[in-house]
Amino acid sequence: MSGRLPSGVLVSAMLRRTNDAGGFGVVLARGDEQGGAILAIVAEPGGAERLVERGLGATGRVALIDSTPAEDLSGYWRRRRARDPDLWVIELQVAGAERLVAETIAAD
Repeated sequence: MSGRLPSGVLVSAMLRRTNDAGGFGVVLARGDEQGGAILAIVAEPGGAERLVERGLGATGRVALIDSTPAEDLSGYWRRRRARDPDLWVIELQVAGAERLVAETIAAD
């Protein structure tokens, strides 16, 4: 058994933390409740949108990976979702959005 929390619980936690911080969070695509990967579109107030997800960093440890494409952010996540129906896609607009995601899904 894995020590990781189910993806649905992690998504709920990020949405709640975003709301508690006065931000806006929404699920754009629902994935597998237990083990679906989570792709987060994060934006600081007045800042550009970026895509981040859990992955392995340069040291081989779990890290938050920047997956922002050069262009067509919406098309990118839609193509990813078409290939992986278990993928969660969420959008968080709040101060410290990337830190919030890192603390929730990239912690060991």
